[in-house]
Amino acid sequence: MTTERIDLIRERLAALEPVDLEIIDESHLHVGHAGARDGAGHYRVRIVSPRFEGLRPVASHRLVYDLVRDLMPHPIHALAIDARAAK
Repeated sequence: MTTERIDLIRERLAALEPVDLEIIDESHLHVGHAGARDGAGHYRVRIVSPRFEGLRPVASHRLVYDLVRDLMPHPIHALAIDARAAK
C-alpha cells in the first residue's frame, strides 16, 4: 500500500516537472495519531522544480498541495514539504 501511495503522489507531482523528487513514508513515526489510526499516512516530500523559481515558500507549497488535495485527509493524513527552485 505504501508503494502505491508514493507512486500516486509521484504521478500527481509530475505536473511540476521536478528535476529531483523524493517521497518518504514517515507513517511509522506517527503510530497512534488520529490519521494513522484510520490508515492514512504521513509523508515527507523533497521536490526541486523550475516551477518554484521566484516563488515564496508558501506559494511553492500551495502548488504541491493543489495537486494532492483530493488525497487528503485520506490516504494522506499529513504532508511535510521541502520545495526548492531548480538552479
